[in-house]
This record gives sequence, structure tokens and C-alpha cells, in this order.
Amino acid sequence: IFFRVFSSALKAMLRTHRIWRSAIPTTPLLIGGQFKQSKATSFIPVINPATQEVVTKVPICTEAEKHEAVEAAAEAFKTWSEISASNRMRMMIKYAEVIRENMTEVAQHITREQGKVLADAEGDVFRGLEVVEHCLSMPSLLQGETLENVTSHMDIVSYRQPLGVCAGVTPFNFPAMIPLWMYPPALACGNTFVLKPSERDPTAPMMLAQLMKEAGFPDGVLNIIHGGKEAVDFICDHPKIRAISFVGGPTAGCYIHARGTANGKRVQANLGAKNHAVVLPDADKQHVINSLAGAAFGAAGQRCMALSAAVFVGEAKEWLPDLVEKAKTLKLGEGTTPGVDMGPLITVEAKKRAEALIGSAEQDGCGLPLDGRGYTVPGFESGNFVGPTILSGVQPHMQCYTEEIFGPVLCCLEATDLDDAIALINRNPQGNGTALFTSSGAAARQFTHQIDVGQVGINVPIPVPLPMFSFTGSRGSIRGEHHFYGKQAVSFFTQVKTITTNWNPQFLPPTQSVGVFPTMK
Repeated sequence: IFFRVFSSALKAMLRTHRIWRSAIPTTPLLIGGQFKQSKATSFIPVINPATQEVVTKVPICTEAEKHEAVEAAAEAFKTWSEISASNRMRMMIKYAEVIRENMTEVAQHITREQGKVLADAEGDVFRGLEVVEHCLSMPSLLQGETLENVTSHMDIVSYRQPLGVCAGVTPFNFPAMIPLWMYPPALACGNTFVLKPSERDPTAPMMLAQLMKEAGFPDGVLNIIHGGKEAVDFICDHPKIRAISFVGGPTAGCYIHARGTANGKRVQANLGAKNHAVVLPDADKQHVINSLAGAAFGAAGQRCMALSAAVFVGEAKEWLPDLVEKAKTLKLGEGTTPGVDMGPLITVEAKKRAEALIGSAEQDGCGLPLDGRGYTVPGFESGNFVGPTILSGVQPHMQCYTEEIFGPVLCCLEATDLDDAIALINRNPQGNGTALFTSSGAAARQFTHQIDVGQVGINVPIPVPLPMFSFTGSRGSIRGEHHFYGKQAVSFFTQVKTITTNWNPQFLPPTQSVGVFPTMK
């Protein structure tokens, strides 16, 4: 790891631990405030998806290292939970400052390891920064409730208290934003945290951890381990971990929710999606075309809120050729190249899967007005590139529709009217996000009222709420009772303690038996 934000002292530590002993560096752990080399014997290569260059390698942590990380978090909790909410807020102010100062550098490493274009990578960091900034309101959000004189001489007060050690498992597609959804709110509530970032792109989370140290956070409040399923199982099973946050695919999410809750932990898990955009004929045509192209093909479709299905109502289907022409103008390439609109998919396997699902749609009889298979970028011939792809005549039973492709593929369906479109979306098991494009207030009101999806945009293609709200995907797109960030994060990362006090000098009425259930008047 060779980014500027690492202080000279940290670089010296890395040399001491011989992380730089080979041409390919090893991503360190963070345990008890110290970046250290793992004693692992197995490693996972981190590959630049545009070049196939091995950027770094991620250790599969030893059992001892994972236990050490949890113990460090548990020990830090003893003092961190006693620090005032106001002082925790002041540290968050500094943390927000250093993230903003180093945003471009963090984004450059996201582009190198994940592939998204640099401007999109900066957006990845910025949307996470917004969550950190919202944590500055935590002293108000943590306030409990009181009621004086619930009965004569008796008062009740409730407090929100931290849980203890919490943990997070994050995906590859937002290596800065989604970790920042998790540990800043957890820490602001007084918890400590163990993070297992994606093994595909670990450098951004490591940089953010170093910035947290620079912001003055105590050692041990944030710890980072690495690995695959064995690390996930460890997090689900360790008795000192009280809560787990997860964002990723439905198979892993359902597994973590089931295993974690079986062990008595709180679990919040964001899973898969099939996000629909409904286009009415009265919508602004150019806005629709620009919005669909950006939301379907931006980040190469590797967003949980990407628009992967467009439902054209009535005459709006005639706009499809214009959408195809717009998509053809998008430029693919390596993410730091000026003027590039789309980068590669994360792995060779992801590319093969996307192209296979395009092929299955073709076999099912879909039209293919734009085929992005076999796309090659000069100078980056080995990159995992798939061009913008538009499938027409898609039906709900087809594999291209029932599966989340997680690539730059837009499934186009048709509906006779708005009622038909709403019914189609509500039959889909996913409920992450949806959008309606229209100039009709009545249509917008009907759509927002009747649609069974947790996040709705009206002429907004990707309606991800800002952090003063919460990320409210629903139905098959979530497991657990609490959503990420905002007020719901406070509920997830705290427990309520209620205290009833009685200062009545006459504690027991002489006429009341001690065996009677107490009632107060």
C-alpha cells in the first residue's frame, strides 16, 4: 500500500513488518490501533479489472488474529463508551475534514482496484462522507425520553446506550461509501467495530482507517480483518460481537442473517435488487433518455440501486431507438482516462456471467438493439469490459429479468398503462428502488401510494436517500428490522434502558398487601 496519507511513521512500520518484501504488497490488518502484517499462509490477489495487474494481496487471517481484533474492540469499548457524545462528535468533525482533504487519493485507489471511473469513485467517497457529517447530529439523536409524575412521586426516564462490539461485512462495489455507512454511526453511538472489507478492493477502507487514526480516534475502536467465508462465519459466531451489518448478494445476506440471529445477534442486511423505471408518455423525453443511460450503465451497472429494468407505458416504447443511440455514445475505458464514462466489471467471472445472461435473453427471444458483448478497449484488451446492452421484449419469466445481472444491461418491458406497470413491479420479489418519469402529479401520487418498493424516485432515477433519512429497501431486498444510517442506524446500534424512580416517603400504602401486583394512581 503506497498512498500519501500513510504517515512516515506508518511507512516505517510497514517496512519493519516486511509488508514490502516483494513486488506485490500485502494489505495489512488493523488491530488495536496498529497496522500489522498477518501471519496468514493463504492470500487472495487483488486484481485491477482494467489490466489484470495484481495490485496487492489480501491475507486470509488466522483465527488468533480474528480473536485479537475482537478482544481489542472489546477492551476499547470500556473507555470509548464512557467518552461523552459531544467529544465523539468532535472527533467526527475532524474525521470528516481529513476525508474531504484526501478524497481524490482514496478515489484513485478505488478506480485502480474496483474499476469505476474516477469521478464516480469520488462520488463513492463523498456519499460516505455525508454519513460521517450526519454523525455530527448524534448527541441529539441519542437523546432518550422522560416523563415526570407518571404517578405521584414517580418518574420514568429512558437512555439509549451502546451495544458493545459491532461488525460489518462490505461488498466490492462501494468500497468507501458502504463501510462509512457502518462504522461511523456505530462509533458515534459509543460502540466499537470490527470491519471485514471486500477482498476485491481493500485499500480504500484501509486508507479510511488511517485517516480515522489521524483524526484522533483511540486505538481499538476500529479494527480491520480480512478473509472470505471463514471470516464471515467467525463474525456470525463470536459471542462478543453484538450486531452485524452486511451489504451484498442475497445468498450471503440470507446466510449471515440466519446464522447471526441464531446466535442472538442483531443483523441488518441489504441484499439483491431489480430496480424498475416506469416511463409514461407525458414525461420529458430527453430527461428520461439521459437518466436511463446514466442509471443503467453508470458504474458498469454494478450498483444495488442501478436501474436494470425499464417499463415503457404505451407510446413511450417509441423512445427506445433514441435510448440506444444515447447508449452508443458512452465511452468505455480505464477509469482514470479523461472522458471515460464506464469502466470494467470487477472480475473475469462477472464479465462471463453478464455475457451469459445476455445470451440467455437472446435465446429466449428478446430483441438485442444494443449488444455489449465482446467489447475491447484499445490498450486494455485484457480488461473485463462489457458495453452498454439493451434487451427489448423482455418478459418477467426470463432469466435476464429474474436474476440480478449486476452489469451494464437494461431489460426493457412494456405495459399498457400505469396500473399494469405497478402490478408488474409489485409482483417482483425485490423492493430496493424504483422510479417513475412523468409530468403528471396525479400519476406520481398514485405510483408512490401503490408501489410496494422501499425507495421511490419521481423523475429521479436513483433515489438513494441522504443520510438524514435512512436507506429503506424492502421486501426481498433486506433482512432485519433496521435500515442503514439516519435515525434507524441509531436504533440499530443502541439499546434502550428505562429507569423508574420513586421518591415517595410513603413507599407502601398500609392497606395494600405486599403480594399484590403493584399499581400506581
